Amino acid sequence: MNAEIELKLFFLPIYQQSLINKLDSLDNSVPQGLRRLANGYFDTPDLQLRQWDMGLRVRGYDAHREQTIKTAGQVIGGIHSRPEYNVTIQADSPDLSLFPREIWPSNADLISTQAQLVCIFHTDFYRRAWHVQIDNSVVEVALDIGEISANGRQEALCELEFELLSGDTEALLKLATQVASVVPVRLGKASKAQRGYRLAGQSQPLDLTVLEFLPLAEHRETAAADLTASCQSLLEIALERWQLLESMIAEAHTPEACVALWWRMRACIRLLRMTLSQFALLDATLLSQFMQIEKQLDFIEPAQALTALLGSQYRLFHRQPQSRQLKPQLQLDLDDIKLDEQLNLLWQQPEYGQLQLAVVERLLKVSAGDLGINKLTSLRQHADSVLQASWRAIFEVMSVNNAMASKNYQQAATVLDESILVGQAYGSLYDVKSRDTFRAPWLDLTLGIKTLACYSALNNAGHKLGIDLHEWLDDKQQSLLFAMESTRHNAIQQSGYW
Repeated sequence: MNAEIELKLFFLPIYQQSLINKLDSLDNSVPQGLRRLANGYFDTPDLQLRQWDMGLRVRGYDAHREQTIKTAGQVIGGIHSRPEYNVTIQADSPDLSLFPREIWPSNADLISTQAQLVCIFHTDFYRRAWHVQIDNSVVEVALDIGEISANGRQEALCELEFELLSGDTEALLKLATQVASVVPVRLGKASKAQRGYRLAGQSQPLDLTVLEFLPLAEHRETAAADLTASCQSLLEIALERWQLLESMIAEAHTPEACVALWWRMRACIRLLRMTLSQFALLDATLLSQFMQIEKQLDFIEPAQALTALLGSQYRLFHRQPQSRQLKPQLQLDLDDIKLDEQLNLLWQQPEYGQLQLAVVERLLKVSAGDLGINKLTSLRQHADSVLQASWRAIFEVMSVNNAMASKNYQQAATVLDESILVGQAYGSLYDVKSRDTFRAPWLDLTLGIKTLACYSALNNAGHKLGIDLHEWLDDKQQSLLFAMESTRHNAIQQSGYW
């Protein structure tokens, strides 16, 4: 049995040669040649192995055949660790009896399972490999180019795997960071098996339940342990959801659904930045990377307004005599954003993968205890402090002494969004009724700000068409602003629940 520890990165096909050049040029890099690997993944029709959290494949290369089964493991950040068992065979189909008996569940019927095995999907690719010595560790780097196929459907495969052959796990990240410094890459959450099952229609569509509040817990052995565990939990949740939302964006079917996913993905990125800052783990370089990526997501607000007007919020202007003229212009404005290109544009930024790897590095150090959280406060005191800080930030941009216009609200949107995220991160630690009562008007204001953005998008569209919507929009905005100002004054006068 081998304990496979690896880091997987995805990349766009256009960067294949750049990656080869970079890996060839690394110090202490020994090329291992090019090999074609043909892989069949097996399971029963009712996916019994999948239910046992196992993956079974037969790999062929040259005249060699090998069956491999991977059992349940864990993922921390982007580091995958799974026990695997390999057996050389002569046939093209696996023989379960060749694996150790102790790996199977106690009630497993191996004879029945063996009889039902069928090939669910194939992954066929060319693998170019290198062995790289880094510090006192040895890492195998494998660049895989090919395709996954199932039921007559194909999906491109472009992956870079860093597998630890000996030494310290940190070597994976160090080497991956060297590669990411010159070639755009990104963390790869989905394994070949996971992607294959999806392509074969043997897994549920990608989905991610909205987390209203993050699950934090108090009362470990020490206050420092509480804080360390909470920091780790916040980073793990946000990083994992970032990767999954990225995949969901790639598969989104409608523009409005796509923008909603972008909104949630940016929230994960902001939560990572804020968590690292709150635990004093955010240096100037990392902050700069965060801000650069978040700046590239500025298209989200205008895209959200336009997709809403063309979809769920069409009622905002459908009774306007000029609605038939406005709708095509709104569509042109949305087309100008090039929503379907934004993900690839982001993936072409080296800073994107660099940021992900930097977050994984800090997460691993926190989980290993190498970045001790040395505060003497309890988790509850820490949460009180960050909630109070976010409350002060709201006061600075929404002072009760000043009236706010549409522009002021939209400028304050980011601060309000971050304050709500802080409440989501630590809200599970507080009384439900007082917490929810406090948050309700602020959530109402975020909806109001989105509606104001819709009115701004309508105004821009009207201006381009030479249609004067000023009087109608002013009436709509003033009515909404009156309600929002009342909500804001009531919200500010509340006492904090922390």
